Amino acid sequence: MAEALILGPADPAYADTVRALNRRFTGKPDEVHRVYDTGQVVAAVARAVRTGRRIAVRGGGHCYEGFVADPEVSLLLDPSGLASVEWDAARGAFAIGAGATLGAVYRALFKNWGVTVPGGSCHSVGVGGHFTGGGYGVLSRRHGLTVDHLHAVEVVVVGADGQVRAVVATDDPADPHHDLWWAHTGGGGGTFGVVTRFWLRSGGTSPETALPAPPAEVWLHAVTWPWASLDRDGFDRLLDNFGSWHERHAASDDPYAGLAAALLVPTRAAAGISLRTTMDATAPDAEQLLRAFVAEVGAGVTPAGPMTRDSGKIAALPEAAAPRRLRWQWANQLAAGSDLGLRAKYKSAFLRRGFTPAQRAAIRASLEYAHPDAQLQLDSFGGAINDVAPEATAYPHRDSVLKAQWQVYWADPADDDRHLAWIRSSYRAVFADRGGVPVADAQLDGCYVNYPDVDLSDPDWNTSATSWTELYFGANYARLQQVKAHWDPTDTFRHAQSVRLP
Repeated sequence: MAEALILGPADPAYADTVRALNRRFTGKPDEVHRVYDTGQVVAAVARAVRTGRRIAVRGGGHCYEGFVADPEVSLLLDPSGLASVEWDAARGAFAIGAGATLGAVYRALFKNWGVTVPGGSCHSVGVGGHFTGGGYGVLSRRHGLTVDHLHAVEVVVVGADGQVRAVVATDDPADPHHDLWWAHTGGGGGTFGVVTRFWLRSGGTSPETALPAPPAEVWLHAVTWPWASLDRDGFDRLLDNFGSWHERHAASDDPYAGLAAALLVPTRAAAGISLRTTMDATAPDAEQLLRAFVAEVGAGVTPAGPMTRDSGKIAALPEAAAPRRLRWQWANQLAAGSDLGLRAKYKSAFLRRGFTPAQRAAIRASLEYAHPDAQLQLDSFGGAINDVAPEATAYPHRDSVLKAQWQVYWADPADDDRHLAWIRSSYRAVFADRGGVPVADAQLDGCYVNYPDVDLSDPDWNTSATSWTELYFGANYARLQQVKAHWDPTDTFRHAQSVRLP
């Protein structure tokens, strides 16, 4: 096993290690510890505690906010050396290092055992943050969230006496560490300790059955409704059709459980509204179901054309006006994502029902913005995700049908204020009757902790009576606070939106 490597600002590898995907944030820690085993993590955390250094962990670098790049962080852990994907026969589960990326996990699981996890589409995302926040992807309507397959987790924690140790917590309710496992099923990263390893299992005790197998083949379909062809009625109908379809097909036993779609709604500076769909090609009547879905979404709207290839961050899949049937592993690779070196801001909401007329009007008005790399993205939700009780995992959003994400990307720091003002005002306008945020009710259900947004903590942008903690965690927050008090009583692991001590 390699020895831990400690980097300082003068080392050539330092700059790439502290740089985040979102170029708005770059950390300046005194030390970066690249670790290769749990013992080295224990030693690094003990060093931070002993010397009074603030500590944070950077996995794939995809944190949407500056939590890891906080100027107060002076010791940064780089877990990229903890990247193994192995079958652990003793536990009957897959052991996955917390420094692995999603792409590496997908490749190893499928190539060696023919299985997968229902994680996200961007392959450079680190599993450490992705898994602990819930983990969602195109297979989630069929197979649930990644945390629904979490069997155990190894965490380096700090006791009230300052002693540092590694603990393994499992899904067994009789495990005295069970509450620590539960907190990592959606409680978010950077709160309770340093995760070093996950064990995943949801099926049998052999590697070929322990996790779900992906479909052998999928249909891909992508089309665009050009802005020139969309009047106000067409715009409203398109969003309403997409929302109402998902309301009707949210059950896990629905014939469409194998379908995942994204409706990409960019500003008018882009080409138009695009629909990107993946469908399990092995399901009965899959192609007919796919074509019927596309027809229902576009019903009453000017016919769409091939999905265009806009430049910039908001890019489309290859044109697929006619469905394309591909092997799953090839389709999975098409949406692998890349680091384009841009600045960005994101916001989110869960929808139990589609947007109201007033919300659609606010969205439509916000799209009169002369910047092509800004959009609202609506993703399919529901299915097997909603078969789990909201209190069974720390992740509480178990009855939504859509996940909404506002995004804006740009390159020049001089444009920060302009683009931040657009996304903040656009989001607030949609939820104006709720204090500017998606307060849970019959239609909405808060925000996704894996899409952190510091504005939810800012009274200038969240004027509701609902705190950011409730928007992320719902009724589960009080239990998360108790876990925090037990496992991190000194608040060693913290950031701007980590779980607070009671």
